[in-house]
Amino acid sequence: MAAVPKYTLLPLSDSQLKGGGDDSLFKGSGMTKRGAIAALSYMACAVLLVMFNKAALSSYSFPCANVITLFQMVCSSSILYAMRRWGIITFTIGEPWMVPDKSSPSLVPLTTLLQTLPLSLTYLLYMVASMESVRGVNVPMYTTLRRTTVVFTITVEYLLTGQKYPPSVFSSVLLIVFGAFLAGARDMSYDSYGYAIVLVSNISTAIYLATIARLGKSSGLNSFGLMWCNGLVCGPVLLVWTYFRGDLEITMNFPDLYSPGFQGVMLLSCIMAFFLNYCIFLNTTLNSALTQTMCGNLKDLLTVGLGWMIFGGLPFDMLNVVGQCLGFLGSGLYAYSKLKGR
Repeated sequence: MAAVPKYTLLPLSDSQLKGGGDDSLFKGSGMTKRGAIAALSYMACAVLLVMFNKAALSSYSFPCANVITLFQMVCSSSILYAMRRWGIITFTIGEPWMVPDKSSPSLVPLTTLLQTLPLSLTYLLYMVASMESVRGVNVPMYTTLRRTTVVFTITVEYLLTGQKYPPSVFSSVLLIVFGAFLAGARDMSYDSYGYAIVLVSNISTAIYLATIARLGKSSGLNSFGLMWCNGLVCGPVLLVWTYFRGDLEITMNFPDLYSPGFQGVMLLSCIMAFFLNYCIFLNTTLNSALTQTMCGNLKDLLTVGLGWMIFGGLPFDMLNVVGQCLGFLGSGLYAYSKLKGR
């Protein structure tokens, strides 16, 4: 079997990216340069995706969050299928690059597909819960509550892999959680359903990221292969779910369905979802599930600012501002510990 070239159009996996000697961000750093690029790319994609999803669900009042998730899966799977068939990408680690695939329609063995089933199911829960949580809570409070995901991530990583972290990490986590509760103390738009969905989203995110870190390195699939398996398993399930719930019929009767503005937002949402999922896989395998979660916290600074200016929903309150700042400080402390290799 031919070896994968050192340089390809897109980085595929942690093993390919980490090859080639010491690639530390700087001497003594616990993060590589490519890991830092993956983290920054994730944060940029995540901010844009939240804005596009919020615009579709709130500005256009689109009632079917699951349909957006379905469109994103169909778009991602179509892009992956075309790129693999044309030999632009590969799905497995060590597979010859630039060789068009003419094998079975699934492009991956059935045994591999079954092996990634837990990852696909947690991905489906993660996608549905994340999409629904954007609707019920204003953007600033959404990002604040989502920062508590770090607690669930640490817990799940310990239960699944026995991963332990130093006191500096726990200190930053406590600061983030305290800031989140402080920021939400005076949220007058409190919605118990919205808050509950965000909590479910946090739990599912933690399980999903920990599953990537565990199965992603043992399945033999690279980032694109894992994304492809997720689409094969979750797409049909979500299609049946939206059909029986009547979401597809509601979508066909949606007044702004053929509006250029709405279609543009949906298209950008699908494209950003593809790049976001790719960056999540890279960041989680290159760094860790906890680093991925912390990157989500750091990108919230821009998300909160844009959400406040574009969508509103939360009046200015000093307690909220202090809580937000504490959360960002905690994320910064974690990033500092990571960069120093502590």
